[in-house]
Amino acid sequence: MFAPRGDNKGVQKTCAPGRGVLKHYAFPLILLGSITLGSASGFFLKDRAAMVKPLGDIFLNLLFTAVVPLVFFSIASSVAAMTDLRKLGRILLWMLLLFAATGILSTVLMLVGVKLFPPMTAPVALASAPAPVEGSVDFVGAFTVKDFSDLLSKKNMLPLIFFSMLVGLASCSLGEKSRPFSEFLAAGSEVMVKVIGLIMLYAPVGLAAYFAYLTGVFGPQLMQSYLRAVLLYYPFSIAYFFLGFSAYAWLAGGREGFKRFWSKIPLASMTALGTGSSMATVPVNLQAADEIGVPKEISRIAIPVGATIHMDGTCLSGILKIAILFSFYGRPFSGLATYATAVGVGVLSGVVMIGIPGGGFLGELLIVTLYGFPPESLPIITMVGTLVDPPATAVNAVGSNVVSMLIARVMGGKNWMQNQQETGA
Repeated sequence: MFAPRGDNKGVQKTCAPGRGVLKHYAFPLILLGSITLGSASGFFLKDRAAMVKPLGDIFLNLLFTAVVPLVFFSIASSVAAMTDLRKLGRILLWMLLLFAATGILSTVLMLVGVKLFPPMTAPVALASAPAPVEGSVDFVGAFTVKDFSDLLSKKNMLPLIFFSMLVGLASCSLGEKSRPFSEFLAAGSEVMVKVIGLIMLYAPVGLAAYFAYLTGVFGPQLMQSYLRAVLLYYPFSIAYFFLGFSAYAWLAGGREGFKRFWSKIPLASMTALGTGSSMATVPVNLQAADEIGVPKEISRIAIPVGATIHMDGTCLSGILKIAILFSFYGRPFSGLATYATAVGVGVLSGVVMIGIPGGGFLGELLIVTLYGFPPESLPIITMVGTLVDPPATAVNAVGSNVVSMLIARVMGGKNWMQNQQETGA
């Protein structure tokens, strides 16, 4: 691998990869240790672990505060830097097609799972009646806001994404006239990436506190409630995470794509598990995509948009929730038409409804109203959503990363990683 030399530099270089691997995994190992310590503390402290939750809230709040400007600068600068608007159209087209394809595949896999291992059927004792909900969804409000200041909120991510694209398109279309503004957008993107790096220095403390809180407060509930649903969802979601994403990464880049993906994705995975938020994972997801070699013009669009509308983990849980309600109310969950409808509703609850503020709840509302279940059934599947949220969030967040690799493969050919490395883009 190294040319013969008259000194020991060649030997030093051959030893470097081992140290490099250790260095690369040092921070994820620190996070894993902090998560383990936090979980153990929560187990012993139980409800008293809630007192450390503010330390975790600080970390989560910092990430959410940075997400809005990060998404704006990342998307706007990437679109503004594109010289071929038709290429942008191709990116968006393949992104939506691959989002839909992976969502359908995940729901079909869970459909097989609930048929082989039927979920729990015992009724749930409702602590209180569900709050009144609207019977329709404001799709106008899902994609636009009435005032510019409303864009400065994580509750309006889809409007922010569309506005960022418009700003980028406007800057791109003006060419040389908008060059200073395009440079400002690029500089803003770099600054926000640095901000995220500074926030992540606090991650070991924040994640340890959050896992202590989750284990201490919700641990007994996880052990006692919906055991069969949890035992079904967790293995299937974990299998999809490792086997499904491995297959996607291999399709995207062969052996090298597989190696790069799994060497760069642990930090994003643990951030998703610790924060329970795909949006909070966007910063580290973008960093992982850069290290994998995904072109920024792809990752800066697919990952922020995917954090809003691409939810394979939620698609998996959607099928589980449907099957539970069918069993709970004694309705037969069988037949091709029933399966096809369930797949469609599962994808819709995970891909479309999640983009609306409160989308997880509205996705569950969609299941209840579409199938005509009584209002009292809503808390049942809301509880299921809470119990399966950690692995679902990990699948949701990481799924957008591997799809960005697939988009790069489709648009850049089988040698896209080598070409990207040569160009240094």
